[in-house]
Amino acid sequence: MDKQRRAVVKGLTAASFTALTACGGSSSNPARTNEPGSTTSAGDSQSIPGIEFNHGVASGDPLSDRVILWTRVTPTESLPRDVETVPVLVTVARDRDMREKVGRFSTTTGPEQDFCVKMDVTGLQPDTWYYYQFAVGQQVSMVGRTRTFPAAGMPVERARFAVVSCSNYAFGLFSVYKAVSEQSDLDFILHLGDYIYEYGPGEYGSFPGRDPLPAHEILTLSDYRQRHAQYKTDTNLQAVHQQFPMICVWDDHESANDSYRSGAENHDEATEGAWTERRGSAVQAYFEWLPIREVGTEKGRIWRQFEFGGLIDLFMLDTRLEGRDLQASSPSDPARFDEERRIMSDAQMNWLVGGLSSSRASWRIIGQQVMFAELNIVRTLDAAGTLGMEDLTTFNGQLLALNVDQWDGYVADREVILRSLAEESIDNTVFFTGDIHTSWANEVYADSGNLLENATVGPLAAEFVTPSVTSPGFPEEFADIAAEAVKVANSHMKYVELKSPGFILVDVTAERTQAEFLYVRSISSADQLGEVDPAMTKVVGVDDGNARIYEDRPRSQPRAVRTALFHPPVRNAVS
Repeated sequence: MDKQRRAVVKGLTAASFTALTACGGSSSNPARTNEPGSTTSAGDSQSIPGIEFNHGVASGDPLSDRVILWTRVTPTESLPRDVETVPVLVTVARDRDMREKVGRFSTTTGPEQDFCVKMDVTGLQPDTWYYYQFAVGQQVSMVGRTRTFPAAGMPVERARFAVVSCSNYAFGLFSVYKAVSEQSDLDFILHLGDYIYEYGPGEYGSFPGRDPLPAHEILTLSDYRQRHAQYKTDTNLQAVHQQFPMICVWDDHESANDSYRSGAENHDEATEGAWTERRGSAVQAYFEWLPIREVGTEKGRIWRQFEFGGLIDLFMLDTRLEGRDLQASSPSDPARFDEERRIMSDAQMNWLVGGLSSSRASWRIIGQQVMFAELNIVRTLDAAGTLGMEDLTTFNGQLLALNVDQWDGYVADREVILRSLAEESIDNTVFFTGDIHTSWANEVYADSGNLLENATVGPLAAEFVTPSVTSPGFPEEFADIAAEAVKVANSHMKYVELKSPGFILVDVTAERTQAEFLYVRSISSADQLGEVDPAMTKVVGVDDGNARIYEDRPRSQPRAVRTALFHPPVRNAVS
């Protein structure tokens, strides 16, 4: 950029805009540029450089009076990457045509934030749908819609949300995201991690035309930013973000496979540099590119709580980077039972246990990364052999990989939560889990192996594990028999499906929490994008005061009145 143009941009920014937040932070007091209904746009001047909005819009972390709004300004030939600031205007309205304006808010972005824009818009009304749009000069983004949550304790009859995880760009089309975006009445999306994958081309997925960028395993801040940018160009992922606010947590692949506090299975410091640098880059890019709110002054904290009126208290955990010790070497490793080993810090554990204890909502829902329920490997392998599986080697390898990375590898921390649930009689607790590319409905007991006691005492909680968006499950040739073996050997695991991509549609009322496993027909056929196979749908759930899982009740009915005035697609580029 020449000196004259840079001076113009600086001058406009100083005169007309208050810098709030771009990616990596959020302001609780966005600056209003003028009163609702004003027509002034961001820098009504031909001197504002040309830009493009190539990565859609997004919203997330809704509270009763605020929500994070996100987009990315893409540099063009007329906006070199060395530009210092770009002024951006955000308009919030009650209608998709952006006529019933709530307000206009200003911010800036630039290369330090990878040209992302992230604003915490406050002063909103509870339990209300809004529409929003970004502008730089006369150039405008698509319109997105979002919502605030009902205020704490507010009576709420129902909540509906989708649960997704494990979306590997290189393994296939985001058919699942398209199916989610076409749900007519969701309140929000719960993304439980592996939003991106770190591998290079051909290392984990090789779907034609979807080689990951950059063309190598990502290590640096620039690498992680480029990978996030590539994912955000997918129109089906854009559609999900455009329609609903998202509440997300990372798992391992946002940094590196099987990561923990001080390292990762897929990181070699001898050849790939210091883990602290790679981890820092991964965390920074995540907060830049996702509509997630920073918690106070704690950089990189993703464990946080949301209240959906008096119906749900939602606890989002970080079982991956915040406090996790190195995984045990095997299921027989005594370290699994070491009371000093942690899957999360004491601070996070105390926060979770205290929150569960003090919650007065109808339901306590926990969104987290790795399977909580106990999986007995020895009994499962025995059952598989009895059922006729001839070669147990591959199956055993799959089970071993799962076991030490899950809560099974951190028994002491799991016991803390189980004791709290039992001793304080905390009921109506449901875990939602991602990570393992497969579908599970588990009853959570103090001791899952004590069948006699469990027949009379009942489970302490329930757990529903979501299938993947694209990442592969168990091999087709033994997935069905493996699923049957799991259920035979682990009677608390009531539903297991090990091979199909999909998502969970969750419907919550005061009387029950129902999880409906929906599977797409294909992640390889463009002609079948977003098509759900109704023959595969599985309905499970738990009733109020009873964590025993029920099966095969009728599907929940969509709301007669939609959660927004209009259903997708919303109009693009409305001025």
